[in-house]
This record gives sequence, C-alpha cells and structure tokens, in this order.
Amino acid sequence: MTDLKPRRLPGPLVLPAGAVTLLAVGAGMVVTNAAVGATGLLVIVATVVGATAFVAEPAATVLIALDGWLTAIAFTRAPFAQLRGGPVAWHAALASGIVAVAGAVAGAVWREQLCRKLAAATAAAATPEHPAAVDLAALATADRRDLADLATAVEPRRRNLSAATAVVGVPVTTLLLVVARSHLSLADDLLVYLLLVVAVTVVGGFWPAVCSAVAASLLLNWFFAEPLHTLTIDAPQNLLALLLFVSVAVTVSSVVHLAARRAADAARSSAEAAALLNLAQTVLGGADSPRAILDQLTARSGGAADLLERVGEDWVLVATSRAMPGPSPTAAGVSPSPRLIVPVAPDLRLHVSDEVLALSRRMLDGFAAQVVAALERERLRTQAAQAEVLDEANRVRTALLTAVSHDLRTPLASVKAAVSSLRQADVRWSPEDEQDLLATVEEGADRLNALIGNLLDMSRVHAGALRPFLRPTSLDEVVPLALEGLDAGGRVDLDLPDALPLVVTDPGLLERVVANLAANALRFSPAGAAVEISARDEQGEVVLRVADHGPGVPEAERERIFEPFQRLGDQSVGGVGLGLAVARGFVDAMGCRLSAVSTPGGGLTMQVALRAASASVAAP
Repeated sequence: MTDLKPRRLPGPLVLPAGAVTLLAVGAGMVVTNAAVGATGLLVIVATVVGATAFVAEPAATVLIALDGWLTAIAFTRAPFAQLRGGPVAWHAALASGIVAVAGAVAGAVWREQLCRKLAAATAAAATPEHPAAVDLAALATADRRDLADLATAVEPRRRNLSAATAVVGVPVTTLLLVVARSHLSLADDLLVYLLLVVAVTVVGGFWPAVCSAVAASLLLNWFFAEPLHTLTIDAPQNLLALLLFVSVAVTVSSVVHLAARRAADAARSSAEAAALLNLAQTVLGGADSPRAILDQLTARSGGAADLLERVGEDWVLVATSRAMPGPSPTAAGVSPSPRLIVPVAPDLRLHVSDEVLALSRRMLDGFAAQVVAALERERLRTQAAQAEVLDEANRVRTALLTAVSHDLRTPLASVKAAVSSLRQADVRWSPEDEQDLLATVEEGADRLNALIGNLLDMSRVHAGALRPFLRPTSLDEVVPLALEGLDAGGRVDLDLPDALPLVVTDPGLLERVVANLAANALRFSPAGAAVEISARDEQGEVVLRVADHGPGVPEAERERIFEPFQRLGDQSVGGVGLGLAVARGFVDAMGCRLSAVSTPGGGLTMQVALRAASASVAAP
C-alpha cells in the first residue's frame, strides 16, 4: 500500500522558518537603507508568504500572512520600525491576503493533480498478480489525520490546560509588569514574557504558545515600547527585539512540540509492538484463523475489517471482524463503503473502515500478510481433515472387503454345500445326517445374520443415525434376552443382585451391547471356562462386567480393540472385529462408558458404567 498523497507542512515546521525569513528581510531593509524600495519589499514579502502558503497548512498560512503584512509596513522606508497606516498598510494587507489565498489554492490543486497522476500511473502499471486498489478519499482522510496528529501531538487535556494558562497568565503578567515598569527595562519585560511563553509551550504544545507569543508582542509594543499606548516604535532596536522575541518564542514552541510529537510516536510504536506481540501470541497459540487476526486488527482502534476473495466476477466475503455480516455475500453487500482497500494477494483484498485508518500503514500491511497466511493454513487444515476422513473411509472399506472375503464367504460356502447335499436325488441321507446338514445351514445363517447386523449397526454409528430411547430399565430384563442367541456350547455365569437399581438406558441397544460383549468373551475363553456376567451398584452407577479367562489384552492395546475391524494379533477365532466397536458406539450414544480391564487370575473384563435411576427393583 503506497502513500500517494503529497503532504502539507505543519505549523511547527513552517512558522519558525517563515518568521526567521521575514525577520531577515526586515534586517536587510535596515542594513541597505531600503535599497529595493517599497515595491521591492512588497514583492519579496509576497514571495515568502506565497511560498509558505503553497506548502503549509491553513493556520500557519494565516500567521505568516500577518507577519508579512507587519514586515511590509514596518520596513518600507526610514525611519524604520514604525507601523504606518494609510495606503501603504492597505496595499500590504491586500497583497499579503491575495498572495496567501492564491498560494494555498495553488498548493491544494497541485497536490490533488499530482496524487491523481500517481494513482493513474500505479493503476496503469498494475498486473493481475499485483493489483492496484487505492482509495483517494481514504488517503485524504489519512493525510488530514496525520497532519492533525502532528499539529496536536499533545493530548487534549494538556492543550486545554495550556490555553487556560495563556488566557490567565498573559493578562496577569502584563499587570504585574505595568506595576513594576519603573524598575524594569524592555529587555526584562521580553524575558519575562518569553518565560511565560515557554511555560505555556511545555504545558500544552505549539498553538497555545504561538497565540501567547503574538499577544505578548502586541502587549509589549502597547505598554512598554516608546511611545506608549500606540503601535508605533520609535527605536528600531526595540522593533528588532520584539521580532526576535516572537521568532525565539515560536522556535522554542516548535522544538518542544516536535519533542512531544516524537514521544507520541514512541508511544505509538510501543503500542504497535504490543499489538504485534499479541498477534504473534494469537498465531502461536493456535487461534490463527482469519477471523481471530481481524479481531486483533480492530481491537485497538474499533471499526471493521473484511477479507474478500475474487470468485469469478464477484468479491465474496471470506472473513470479517464484525459480529453480523451484511446480507449479501458479495463485496457490494458486505462492505458498502470501505474507507480503504488493501490488496493482499492476486485474488484477495482487505476492506477496512475509517477507524482502522488510525493504524500505521506498516501495521496494516503486517496484519494483511498474517490474514492471508492464516487463510492458507485454515484451508490446508481443512484439506488435511478431508484427506484424513477419506483415508479412514478407504481403510474401513479395505478392511470390510478383507473381512467379507473370508468371514462372509465361509458361512455362505457351508450353507450352499449343505443345501446342495440335501438336494442330491441319488443320495439317501439318514435322519442323523439330515439333521447335521440342517444344523450346518442354521449355523451359517446365524453367522451371516450376526455379521450383517454388526455391519449395519457400525454404519449407523458412523453416520450418527443412532437415536437412543432412554428409560428406566431392569438388567434382569435385558441380560437374559441378550444371552439367548449365543452359542449353546459356551457357559455363562450370571450374578445380578435383586436389589440392583434400575438403569437409564435403551433396552434394545443395551441388549446388543451385552450380546456382543458376551460373544466376544466366549470366543476367547478356553474350553470349559465360564464367562462371568455380574453387576454392582457403585456410587450412583451400576457397573455391568463381562469377564473371561482367556489370554487377555496388553494395557497398551486395550483402546485399539474398540476400533472397527480389529482382531488382536489377527488370531483365527472368527468374526470381523466389529462386535466391540459396535458396543462402544452404542454405549457412547446412550451417554455411558465402556472400558476394558484385566480379569483377576488372567483374562479380560469389559465394564459398562450405566446411570442408576431413582427407583430400585423390589425384591420378589
């Protein structure tokens, strides 16, 4: 973002230079005995006033024009240092006024034309990779704000105190000096007034001090320079002393004011450093979204900032610092009157409101760069998350195909072989053989039914389609039903105390959980060993335990067994590794907990922590 607006020089820089120049012109007229004449002096003074008005701000132009008028009527001819009236004064006032206005207007026109030429040149040199977007109104606003900051570097409270000091101090000082006139010389009076002007400067900055200096010079001329009570000065040295007094007072005021300005700049730099530190902490802390960085941008100055991206022919809102974006997603709807458009990338730009313009250009550029980087990181994270989801889907799909290729084909092959054998017309099967073949068909169908049921349940868990219907339920009603479809060859020992409270659960889902846990325990239990199912009331929870005495699971692997298609060690014990994953999904959907712990004496115990209801089961 380039600053194309030529700046006007502020009063603290222009007034000392103009006053000293006009003082040198007056001194030259005295030394040369007015060799250039009244017309030549008027031309020189008009040149100084016009040049100053061309580059200076309006307030400084007015004071320089007044100083030029006084110089023109005081040094026209000998005797010098007399403020003459008549045609000379009128001609000098008219010339100074006209030249000052003409110089100010010419300077404003020149600056505007130069700004437009530079903007046109920048636009002509722009490329799609480096677009040019410069808001001239915003630059003019920033220009006025910078000038105001330089002209009023002191805070308002101190300026008000300085004005009060000047309003009270100048009349009081004049009164005291009039009382002590017989004991003081003009030089003493000048030093006293100079001390007052310096005090006003230290308290409140440049403009109160300049006003005090001008008022003090007029009061010195009226009350203390001979002849008294007139603006005429008999002795040229007295006029020189008054002019030097004003020049020194203005110069000292300018120096003090510029020092205050530098202190204000230092404070602003410190605040910018703090803002950049907060930005770095935000980025390093992980809150590096474009919205968070725009919030940091507007936190210090207020206002709003919008990040927009070109999509086709429209500019679409990507991020904003405002709580309620506009109704339209395009730039025209979101940011109807941006004060400044900052191009930050070929297809990205930042719209900031007038309040944000209080920040320096380098701060805006820094925040704009961080917003672009945050947007890129956010999109990379989104792409990574999408890639992770796709990778997980591919992994599940691969595992499913692997499982189906064996665990689905095996029972199908058994069923087909048994049915084909029964349908053979040339073979007479004994009743015992027919029962064995029908049992094989039934076993294969049961295995297929369990496998497809787990697959469907797992798809419901992954899709988030589970809607549990929770109600107070007795474990005596659920657990026996869950064990009915298990392998009859396994042995299960139940320990469900009659005094157990009701549990808040979905009976259907809990039945599937218990069935899967029991089937898994039977699958890994050694021959002849019983699976133990028990429940206990523990501190407002009912903990249901399904324990086996099989090989167990190392502690580091216990969470992994709840993932889909996980069979620890790829042991050939049947199943596709979905039972525990489905159980965990159902338990989580009901707001309960499922965990695995070691069984005392060896094996694995599955624990389901269920919420106890307020009522309890009455003993029979």
